[in-house]
Amino acid sequence: MNIKTIFILTLILLVGCVGRGGIVKELEHPECSGVERWATSMAFVKLKNAGITSNESLDFNKTKTIRLASENIGDNLYIQIHFIIFIEKSGKKIEVITKNMASNEECSMSGVEVFIVSKVLGK
Repeated sequence: MNIKTIFILTLILLVGCVGRGGIVKELEHPECSGVERWATSMAFVKLKNAGITSNESLDFNKTKTIRLASENIGDNLYIQIHFIIFIEKSGKKIEVITKNMASNEECSMSGVEVFIVSKVLGK
């Protein structure tokens, strides 16, 4: 297991998403991991507002969003963690991890916290 995988799994544990059921059956949880869905869209907006990237810089077709965890915390309410990779036209990668609440009807049950993966140690 490489250091990046260990880092991501550690982060999931730190935010409490593996506790009472962990990473569970996909069909039971909201599917909010699309590139044009809430977590990815809000992550891009926050990166843009922080001056880290721009519409002109990103190659949106290469953006990848992976749901790492989804935990039911109430009646049709889930905390979700996503790993998102934005790739600029220059080839530079911007990797973030997001945390937000979702339901089966709506991916935007809360704001989106965005954590920038600034450095991966070892390989």
